[in-house]
Amino acid sequence: MGIVNITPDSFSDGVRCLRTEAALSHARMLAREGAAMLDLGAESTRPGATPLSWQAEWARLEPVLRTLVREQQSLPISIDTYHPETAERALGIGAAILNCVYSDSVPSMLELARETRCGLVLPAKSIFDDRQPTAGDAAPRSSIINPQSSILKSQILVDPMIGFGTTRDEDLALLGGIRHLARKAPVLVGVSRKRIIGKLTGTDDPRDRLGGSVGAAVWCAMNGASVVRVHDVKDTVQALTVVDALAAAGGTT
Repeated sequence: MGIVNITPDSFSDGVRCLRTEAALSHARMLAREGAAMLDLGAESTRPGATPLSWQAEWARLEPVLRTLVREQQSLPISIDTYHPETAERALGIGAAILNCVYSDSVPSMLELARETRCGLVLPAKSIFDDRQPTAGDAAPRSSIINPQSSILKSQILVDPMIGFGTTRDEDLALLGGIRHLARKAPVLVGVSRKRIIGKLTGTDDPRDRLGGSVGAAVWCAMNGASVVRVHDVKDTVQALTVVDALAAAGGTT
């Protein structure tokens, strides 16, 4: 999944794709480099970022989305949003996936997924709870993707949410738990250029974290992640292609 940030304040590439033509140029490049899907976001989720109204978010997203849906008909487009109003409009003009990073918006996004059968990325903690249940607990949250649910299991990807209010050790624990999480549901991991890469490698500038980001993406894929959400598609695709070939030659997966 290639990242297209249509924002002035992204932690990794703010203002780079704020203008419509710049965002389209970047998205086209990621498609050429081998992205299997694109994730468009118009509001930064970095700590301290200024929240947007859905109207302001949609104003940034709409022209980029309309053009990409027309141009990239074989490439699924994901919308990174927690605003149901934005999500509904995006699905109406051809978005295929909703990427919801905030648990408070999950009920609304689930309803849209029920109505449209779109793909849906949800925070893992909004679905699964590995705590031992107590007498006062409600039904397990994993029930929203069980066979009796009107949400199809095949629609759901879960995100462990690396770097969302987490410490270095918590991020390492989340990454270490991917194989366990992947046994429950398909997993999407977004660790590209994030703070954990900087802490492990001593790099302050997110743009200098290519090697660590590619290494993390490969490790996640080898441990069961179905999708890796990345800024640097070309380098990540190249690395995963080589690793897949080596795994096949060695008779392992």
